[in-house]
Amino acid sequence: MPRVGLMFLLLLCTVPHHAHADSSTDATRKGKAAPSNAVIQVNLGVSSAELAGPWKFRTGDDMTWAQTEFDDSRWDTMDLTPPAGSADATLGISGYIPGWTARGYAGHSGYAWYRLRVDVTGANRRLALKMPEGADDAYQVYVNGQKIGEFGRFTDHHVTAYSTLPQAFRLPKGLQDGRITIAIRMWMDSATRFNSPDAGGLHEPPVLGYASVIGALIRLDYDDIAHYVGSGFLEMLILIMALVMALALFLLDRREIAYLWLALVCLVTLLGNAVVLSVNFTTWIGQTAGVVLNNVILAPLRIGLWVLFWGYWFRLSRIGKLHRLVWPLVAVLMVGTAMLRPPLYGQDIPVHFASYIVPLLLVVKLSLGVMLFVVAYRGFTRQKTEGWLAAAAVLLVFVANYQNELRLIHVKTAFSFLGFNISLGTLSTVLSLLVITVMLLRRFVSAQRLKEQWKMEIQHAREVQEVLIPNRLPQVHGLKIESEYRPAREVGGDFFQILPGQTPGTALIVVGDVTGKGLQAGMLVALIVGAIRAAVQHSSDPVQILKEVNEQLCERQHASATCLVMRIDPDGKVVLANAGQLPPYLNGKEIDMEGALPLGIISDAEFSIASFDLEHGDSLILMSDGIVEAQDTRGTLFGFERISEMLRQQATPEKIADSAQLFGQEDDILVLQVRRDTEEQVVIHVEPQLAIQ
Repeated sequence: MPRVGLMFLLLLCTVPHHAHADSSTDATRKGKAAPSNAVIQVNLGVSSAELAGPWKFRTGDDMTWAQTEFDDSRWDTMDLTPPAGSADATLGISGYIPGWTARGYAGHSGYAWYRLRVDVTGANRRLALKMPEGADDAYQVYVNGQKIGEFGRFTDHHVTAYSTLPQAFRLPKGLQDGRITIAIRMWMDSATRFNSPDAGGLHEPPVLGYASVIGALIRLDYDDIAHYVGSGFLEMLILIMALVMALALFLLDRREIAYLWLALVCLVTLLGNAVVLSVNFTTWIGQTAGVVLNNVILAPLRIGLWVLFWGYWFRLSRIGKLHRLVWPLVAVLMVGTAMLRPPLYGQDIPVHFASYIVPLLLVVKLSLGVMLFVVAYRGFTRQKTEGWLAAAAVLLVFVANYQNELRLIHVKTAFSFLGFNISLGTLSTVLSLLVITVMLLRRFVSAQRLKEQWKMEIQHAREVQEVLIPNRLPQVHGLKIESEYRPAREVGGDFFQILPGQTPGTALIVVGDVTGKGLQAGMLVALIVGAIRAAVQHSSDPVQILKEVNEQLCERQHASATCLVMRIDPDGKVVLANAGQLPPYLNGKEIDMEGALPLGIISDAEFSIASFDLEHGDSLILMSDGIVEAQDTRGTLFGFERISEMLRQQATPEKIADSAQLFGQEDDILVLQVRRDTEEQVVIHVEPQLAIQ
């Protein structure tokens, strides 16, 4: 039934009132005993009554205290009338009655009993007893010595408590009129008083009434719970949306690690909310398990993840150091909080240790907060584009994770909006995620624009290379030339040039590999090709060509390349100079050459030189290190032995390139074969002379 309908029904048929004994005007004072025969009068001719007492109260545990005839005249009294203007310090709930820790029993945890004698008149239907929603932490209810219900799991040696839910228990049949003795056996965990400054026992009076009316009140209580914690469902919806968006953005752009860390923050916060809602609406999770999951594990972890997220968001250079600072503090916060929570506190950890642990935890937690602002400040100084938007998000994140500390300086952390109780933490979490969402979308759009710009620049680089190098191999009298090039990326660093000389049968062949990959390597290739073509205009000496290219690279600094220049004369004489490139293979055997430094390392470098004759039918193969360095999934290199074996079998450039590529390509693959033929024709190959990836 909707809440409005239930309220209308109760207004028509319910006249609840506080039931007090006239002889207990000073009953709220601890230690003042009321007469053992004191009886409060309750007339249920209408519907229900709040049992405000005064109740008899005593700490300890004895099952004889549940019996009707037990004499409780020497017990203390506990009035359950809400003080004027009272409210829960944590949630701000009005009508809240302070527990026994605030009423003279500050150090007590464990068992305590409430007893009350009620004289019922005018009842003509089945009765039920509604227990208060606010109770610490578990209880059993006895009427005339008979247990009618319990909340929590009681065994001989252990009590499992749950976060209190509205509960009602029917009285035994026949108990409608007459004197009834109600005994409530309470149990509070030793760590509960750290969750609330006035914990212990009942925080509202029980209600006795007709079972039908009590059922309506229970439904209203659940409606109140929905208003108190219902905002958590909205927060969970926002968290799920943020989690999905962060994961989607990370899948689209895996280089932006901040997206993944935001997803982790949302996941941990989502789990914390799920625990809170499960504890408040179900008995799936015990109170101890809920405290361990939320307070001990998830809350410290969430703070640490927030700090690291902002570190990745601002792209701090020393992110590893930030990890080394954050995780030890998170671990200390977890361990310290566990020492103040069940099952450790009060058993393995003595109670008086709390006076040392609590200040330490406050310092550790505030240290993480300070670290959050330090990370944000360093980020603002490096990236000023986000400005106040990022500052607002960081501040909201701090407020969301430091509600308890804000209460210490009397900051209001609970608000009511449209009948819903909204905590400052929930509001701050939702607002921070909304602000961060805007920042995420801005960064993603900016990254996509930059990506498109890079694509255009790479395309321009390829177009420049196509202008520099023709797509068809030139014809050289007496030589048959074949090439295979398999780029590893769109723009790479392997290159080759075949430049026919003015004398028929003369050719200058250049093979090389620049350092690096991508656009920068492509531009460097274009520079080297231009330098080679300029040098060829006034010299065909391979050594002189390498020297001129080396000088230009040394002037640029941080630019290097391996390169081999080879000149073939009409009579088959070959002269080559090498600067760090793999030596060529003549008829399957590697030409013996001394090693040399690549171009661009030192200005007066010496190059290895070799000369030999290329007879009719001889085959000369040049290749890049991408063949040798190909490796399979186990990390095994293709290696020189496989190359030698394929050359002994007179494998073509295409077969060599295919084998290396299938083995596991890691770098650009280039194979160039020059065969001296007796026929006066040249096989024209349409592979590009210079391929850049």
